[in-house]
Amino acid sequence: MSGLAGRLADLGYAAGWRFVPKLPAKRTASVFSFAADLAARRGGKGVRQLRSNLARVVPQADQDELDDLTRRAMRSYARYWHEAFRLPSLAPKTVLEHLDISGTEYLDAALAEGNGAVLALPHCGNWDVAGLWLVNHFGSFITVVERLEPESLYDRFVAFRESLGFEVVPSDGSVSFRALLRGLRDNKVVCLVGDRDLSNSGLPVTFFGEEARFPAGPARLAASTGAALLPVGIWFTDGGWSVRIHPRIRVNARDEIHPATQALAEVFAGDIAAHPTDWHMLQKFWVSDLTEHARVAG
Repeated sequence: MSGLAGRLADLGYAAGWRFVPKLPAKRTASVFSFAADLAARRGGKGVRQLRSNLARVVPQADQDELDDLTRRAMRSYARYWHEAFRLPSLAPKTVLEHLDISGTEYLDAALAEGNGAVLALPHCGNWDVAGLWLVNHFGSFITVVERLEPESLYDRFVAFRESLGFEVVPSDGSVSFRALLRGLRDNKVVCLVGDRDLSNSGLPVTFFGEEARFPAGPARLAASTGAALLPVGIWFTDGGWSVRIHPRIRVNARDEIHPATQALAEVFAGDIAAHPTDWHMLQKFWVSDLTEHARVAG
């Protein structure tokens, strides 16, 4: 992100966290929905890529159906940001009354073993609400925040997630990996977004019938520590959110990391296929969409 673009983004996010909570929720929700519809009609780069991604997820959709899916997906994405700006000002109890969660027994069993748990999530629904639930039921957990420019924007996102009770480490390669290892060895929970590879060194997986690259981190952490690798699905409901913790994916050795990552992709694909408009993927995702340079780098 260029210097000017970064500063403008920082100001925009600052304004969102400052002013959105002070206004009536229904009014601001309508504004965010209107902005999403406008963006969908204009069809900018991110919207076009979102539409292309949805065409893989819902291959039977015709052009009109894809238009509708894209519009609803943009509304879902706008809903996430509207909720993110309001979340720090809301009482956790008020939020969690509208959260439906299943599969908590898998997390209970993992922590009872004493080796921690790695929760791997896709870019779906509102993962911050899921994190708020985790904090209120199991205490703080560890997650990673991508380094952003300018530094003030990164600090703003760290402050946002720390205000919800998350323990945040920066995505600084081996430094953050060691911090996550220490947490798991202390029987803590680590939450990682597991569907988009930001390092260009992810593992090739088959995802909706095409090759994509998923980060190896979740499975690698589980193999290194004995922690349980638990996929998590998240999506919006009319009045709140649903979270599903899936059964453990077994990964005990280095040569099992790749198969475990493929298994993770298959679980994610099932939830995304059921709730395609809540998958907020506005970036190039499949290998066939990447530039030649990115393919070589990967």
